[in-house]
Amino acid sequence: MVLPNPPAIFVADAVGLDFLNSVATPVDRPVEWLGDGAGLIQWLREADLVPERTLEAIANNAMPGELDSVASHARSLREWFRSFVLEHKGKPLSAKAITELEPLNRLLARDEQFIQITIAEDERSKPRLQWDRQRRWKSPETLLAPIAEAMGQLVCTEEFTDIKACEGHDCTLLFIDRTRGRRRRWCSMAVCGNRAKQAAHRARAN
Repeated sequence: MVLPNPPAIFVADAVGLDFLNSVATPVDRPVEWLGDGAGLIQWLREADLVPERTLEAIANNAMPGELDSVASHARSLREWFRSFVLEHKGKPLSAKAITELEPLNRLLARDEQFIQITIAEDERSKPRLQWDRQRRWKSPETLLAPIAEAMGQLVCTEEFTDIKACEGHDCTLLFIDRTRGRRRRWCSMAVCGNRAKQAAHRARAN
């Protein structure tokens, strides 16, 4: 019997790292949120990276197996980026890393974004004109575009010295430490932090 996946984990404070956390062991069994096309669609929905109408249209128009193939590409992309992040986390990211990021730049070059003037509707104010960045979603493969953008934003806007791995036993989750003094140790105090406290209490009791 295949158990349904729990909601995806978003504890990294950066979508590019949350993408790496799309495979993890949150409780007692490994969970792969990108195991197939349906999983990829659901993760993108929960990450709020793609408009709901776009996800529905792509899912409805995809050829058999097409979304599963994109999910496979997403997993490969994830593990490639994981190697990069693990190699560089905890220290400043230098410009020399640009050569390692060539695969990401090639993926970003496929993106088709453009700006439109649209009407911004806010319940608290009158409708007004705004710049609206949009994207052409020509095929299921374009679902990788917002993921690639999130990865690029991580590389260019975050301090890699603040990227940490959870210290929890068997936990593989990564996060940005934005705490004062950079003292964060756990993906979540409610999960790994609490487990560590319980383990320390048992050790003292013995």
